Amino acid sequence: MTVPATLALATGALVVGAVIGFLVAKARRSHPQGRRPAGPTVAELLERQVRSSNNGVVVLNRFGDLVLHNPRAEALGMIRNNQADARARKAAEQVIDTAEPVEIDLSPLEVRGRQPEAVLGEVRPLGDGFTVVEAVDHSEAVRLEATRRDFVANVSHELKTPVGAIALLTEAVLDAAEDTEEVRRFGGKILRESTRLGKLVTELIALSRLQGAERLPDLNVVEVDAVVREALGRVKLSAESAEITVATDSDSDLLIEGDRTLLVTALSNLLENAVAYSPQGSPVSISRRLVDGHVEIAVTDRGIGIAEEEQQRVFERFYRVDKARSRVTGGTGLGLAIVKHVAANHGGDVRLWSMPGTGSTFTLRIPAHRGAENGSQQTSLERQNRRVATGSESTDSDPLTGAHPRRL
Repeated sequence: MTVPATLALATGALVVGAVIGFLVAKARRSHPQGRRPAGPTVAELLERQVRSSNNGVVVLNRFGDLVLHNPRAEALGMIRNNQADARARKAAEQVIDTAEPVEIDLSPLEVRGRQPEAVLGEVRPLGDGFTVVEAVDHSEAVRLEATRRDFVANVSHELKTPVGAIALLTEAVLDAAEDTEEVRRFGGKILRESTRLGKLVTELIALSRLQGAERLPDLNVVEVDAVVREALGRVKLSAESAEITVATDSDSDLLIEGDRTLLVTALSNLLENAVAYSPQGSPVSISRRLVDGHVEIAVTDRGIGIAEEEQQRVFERFYRVDKARSRVTGGTGLGLAIVKHVAANHGGDVRLWSMPGTGSTFTLRIPAHRGAENGSQQTSLERQNRRVATGSESTDSDPLTGAHPRRL
């Protein structure tokens, strides 16, 4: 090989080596040895999963000391004063000895308010003397089961009462078949009990539909004033019998989206409740207004009132503030429960203000219709408020609700 060829070959080899060295150096600068890939490690992901778990998780060592726990464990009461529940520690000792999982009850010994009341846990071995305690809150399922049992018991009792009464009254009618006056008297009682029984069954069916999976009818635009007028018509006879005057405010032109039949039923129940628990001759008032995008229909009475500790319970099925009075009025104890569920199914709620000896105000709140009519609704309300403010509207109204008396 000639000298020039040798020099050329050597020069080419040097150039290729330099290029390769440059590329290798660049690669090393881009990916230096020992640098961790971007993103969390598996251990970090596992820790995140434990901390975000809806179950309570506690890890203990062989001495029962706390190694790791998540926030849910504290919420369920598995951790107190930075120590695991004594029941969990005792179960962990057993698991270390037997290497077999153990199920334990970690329910709080004292239940207050809506705190967890049914916590079930499982202790499993992790090896090397470590154990994990995983607990699940079954409180809601326990509450639902208790509610179901109470409901069945109450329904059985409420149905048995009128059925038993009808059977006894029928026997009395048969025994007094020759006495026209007695037959008429017992026949009237049978009619009242059968009416009560029919009402109870109807309300049970309505309540089961509202609480169950049955879909409500398509919601339509409903005139609030029409709902008020129809509800007043339903309670006309009972109000007249009790010599009670129902006062209402002026028409509001308010609109809501809902099922008219259910809304009338809810408002009628509030009115019937007000009439039933008011002294003879006392007033009952209805008012309606638009507040923060909700239509509020308030029913106020001057009745016996409700103590503060009972105000949440009055919406429970079959709960009665005055049981003796309910027997006289023939109430089923389902009226306010139906009102509550009608309001909830319409995206609203029902509120209560009451004071024993003064009276009560139940307010049904339903979202207002958000169509083009809202502008006219607001304008109508503003005009009405201006009339009241300037004194151009009659001031002979209810001082609490602004309702004007209308004799039914």
